[in-house]
Amino acid sequence: MNRNPIIPFVLIAALGIGLIFFLSIEGLNNADEKAKEEKHGETAGKEEASSGEFDPEAKYKESCVSCHGGNYEGGAGPALKGTKLSKDEIKDRIKNGGGIMPAGLVADENLDAMADWIKSLK
Repeated sequence: MNRNPIIPFVLIAALGIGLIFFLSIEGLNNADEKAKEEKHGETAGKEEASSGEFDPEAKYKESCVSCHGGNYEGGAGPALKGTKLSKDEIKDRIKNGGGIMPAGLVADENLDAMADWIKSLK
């Protein structure tokens, strides 16, 4: 009763290759749907941005909270509460970046609103 030990390995490999093949075809079908959803989401976001006013706190939660903390206390970046920087210095740092902070996180037309909001944090 000698059994060939390679047969189970071949069967498992064939099953794995077939599974990968069918999942990749399913992924291709979902990629088109995902692209349509993302395109629709970007269009809706642009309409809101053009018709609504800039919300500094929402932008903070979207782009800044990971470094400056949920309570503005700092972390990888400095604390924003009670900052000693002037409004112009804040605008310059947001626009041009510095240290580990990337440049251009806030559009130029919204720099004043963002700097005012940061200065208002107590």
